[in-house]
Amino acid sequence: MNNKVDDIFEKLIKPIPIEVKLRGLNTSVFGGFDSYILEWTNKLMIKTDSNEIKEIAQSLKFLFNDYKKVTIDDRQQKLRDSIKLVNQLSERIKGVKAFKLKQNKLVKIRAEDSNLTYNNPIDQQQRNQQQDLTVSDNTEVKKVETDSSDLWHQTIQYIKGVGEYWAKRLKKLGIESIKDLLYYFPRDYNDWSNCQQISRLSSGMKVTVQGRVVDINQIQPRKGLTIIKIGISDGTGVLYGVWFNQKYIKKGFTKGDYYLFSGEVKYSYGQFEINNPHYEELDSTEPLHTGKIVPVYPATKGVSQKRLRTVINNCLDKYLTDVPEFLPEEILNKYDLLAIKEALQLIHFPDSKEKLKQARKRLAYEELFVLQLGLALRKKEAKTDKLGIQHLADNELIEKFFDLLPFELTSAQQRAWTEIEADMEAKEQMNRLLQGDVGAGKTVIATLALLKTVQSGFQGGLMAPTEILAEQHYLGLKEELNPLGIKLGLLVGSLTNKEKEKLLARIKEGEIDIIIGTHALIQEGVNFSQLGLAIIDEQHRFGVKQRALLQEKGTNPDILVMTATPIPRTLALTVYGDLDLSVIDELPPGRKPVITEWRTAKARQRIYSFIRQEIEQGRQAYIVCPLVEESEKLDIRSATELAEYLEEEVFPDLEIGLLHGQIKSKAKEEIMEEFRLGEVDILVATTVIEVGVNVPNASIMVIEDAQRFGLAQLHQLRGRVGRGQYQSYCILIANPSTDEGQERMKIMTKSNDGFVIAEEDLQLRGPGEFFGTRQHGMPDLKVADILRDHKLLELAREDAFALVEQDQNLVQKKHQLLKQVLTEVFEYDFDLIDIS
Repeated sequence: MNNKVDDIFEKLIKPIPIEVKLRGLNTSVFGGFDSYILEWTNKLMIKTDSNEIKEIAQSLKFLFNDYKKVTIDDRQQKLRDSIKLVNQLSERIKGVKAFKLKQNKLVKIRAEDSNLTYNNPIDQQQRNQQQDLTVSDNTEVKKVETDSSDLWHQTIQYIKGVGEYWAKRLKKLGIESIKDLLYYFPRDYNDWSNCQQISRLSSGMKVTVQGRVVDINQIQPRKGLTIIKIGISDGTGVLYGVWFNQKYIKKGFTKGDYYLFSGEVKYSYGQFEINNPHYEELDSTEPLHTGKIVPVYPATKGVSQKRLRTVINNCLDKYLTDVPEFLPEEILNKYDLLAIKEALQLIHFPDSKEKLKQARKRLAYEELFVLQLGLALRKKEAKTDKLGIQHLADNELIEKFFDLLPFELTSAQQRAWTEIEADMEAKEQMNRLLQGDVGAGKTVIATLALLKTVQSGFQGGLMAPTEILAEQHYLGLKEELNPLGIKLGLLVGSLTNKEKEKLLARIKEGEIDIIIGTHALIQEGVNFSQLGLAIIDEQHRFGVKQRALLQEKGTNPDILVMTATPIPRTLALTVYGDLDLSVIDELPPGRKPVITEWRTAKARQRIYSFIRQEIEQGRQAYIVCPLVEESEKLDIRSATELAEYLEEEVFPDLEIGLLHGQIKSKAKEEIMEEFRLGEVDILVATTVIEVGVNVPNASIMVIEDAQRFGLAQLHQLRGRVGRGQYQSYCILIANPSTDEGQERMKIMTKSNDGFVIAEEDLQLRGPGEFFGTRQHGMPDLKVADILRDHKLLELAREDAFALVEQDQNLVQKKHQLLKQVLTEVFEYDFDLIDIS
């Protein structure tokens, strides 16, 4: 049986003993035991060639398919039934009837064990700690410490004020477990701690007033308008709460009861009023919604702020004492951080602004530390645990390629290549980020790395985010490497089935040296003969998982990640903290800076005249639009509309091309080839030409509705010109309505430095928007802000990497809770059971 199937089987069976021990609570794995089993069963079915194993795995999948929905008793029966199936799998995969874990200990769960009994899952936790697993030789497995963190993963349904109805509603907010609720942090706060006497009020004050209800009044000044006025008195005067068209409000008030009103005061018709005040009846308990700093949560229709505050407060009352502290004590002392219990209490219901600040600091550090710890572990594992491919020092192909190059490498290119070459010749797997501004010459370095892996007898794979970029790489490399006898293949989604099958067969047989493609490279059915180097271009368009999927196509191939998006240091520490960094920070000699101008739509005809002048001198132009087709909702020009207008009204004597993502691959290639050959004078396009397009003769880039683009994207688009010997120009047509939009245009006209622009973009738009879409690499930070907390980020990084140096796999007892957090956040592959 191949190693891949063997590894998947080991991962599949890991949590089963713990789930048995937890009596079917579905909490042995973060995210759910059932989800874990189904995921790894699917992987086993995909990777195995054995129909018999597939059939058994299918039965196991069917067994756990409804695990979450059935009763605890039924879950326990399913666990007993699963033992037979797992042992059948084990006999066919490993040749022994047993679970085999990483420590090479054989563990059996007796299928006849019927001592599983159900108790309330919350009360059961402490009892579970006293239970032991039975092993095949009747010895005791070292007890797995469970702690109250297991409690966090229980449903919120049993919290006071929730129940089945509200549990379903809160699920819409992503709140399902106790931990979800405790970590559902406020988005803002209202400070109603300023308590005042009514006699001291004045218009505009934001206050809280305590008083007895003295007046309940309903007024209907006109049809369709009902005003409810509730007056409270504190003995110094009367303050009215006013509500419009909310008749139900008065039912909640009774004369003589005491209430708190909070809000902004106004003086109207001789009396003090607060429109729609926050209010709360005074009783023996501490006020929750007024009279203090009050949390404001992200909410949804049907779930009010009051409901959220009440439920979260009830959760804190019942479970806060059970929340475990997972940050090392020395770190808490080092920065004088609050304990986790106090921080959670104060982030939700702060006593003061100072306490809120302290709670936020603790939780922000916690997020950044966990993030950096995961990156540190990944980096350490890549350096020490994974022996990579040791490429040969033979550089015959590379020397031949240098002879063909019409230029010499810049010193920055040479430095980057020296670092990559050393990595590739080392025994450890390379994990390196190659970062360089637009036009800095990253592709040449990537080509050298690909030649090195081919010279060493391996295949190279290059994954690009779009078909146009993949085709550009393919055509460029084909032209450069043909004289060296290198065989290239292009794998993109638009290939016919026949073309794809033929290419896949050649890749599998090792007949193709370098395979270039889109995400099609990581799909099932793509099998390399021997992948030695995987290159991911424009990594910010891909997620970490996609990088890992390409890596899995070989046996620890070297990984080179490239990006032309200059990433600020603070962002690089969060997104690429597990990679070594090479930077190409100079442009090739002779490159003239692109002159950038910002013009309004009124100047469009003058801009067209300038384009004609340049074309008459033999140049070409790009005009980029944000949309492919017209939009009824947006008052902006589309690419198709503009192309037709230019062809018919402005440049009837010139060749106009149109390029966008909806055009079929073959047609795209033909249009780009015509533009490269100078047969098209003006190419109207969307942002599909943002990266990778290289036409040295093009000297003008016009960007329509430029205010709709971020700075990083504008800089990328500008980088399509200025690639030849001619002076080039970028003209931004924009009518920004906001200060931020105007600031972006000014920055673009002032600087050609991608790193300066990236920092400005990060400041203006924030980290969540820097890469366009969050899931492509940005961590989900609930409290921390990598701009505001950049100093905290660097401290957390330093601490995390130091911790990994002293305890590489977090085996020390004091780090066990931290280990659980890492397993959840990063799905880091720690052993789930410690068997000595």
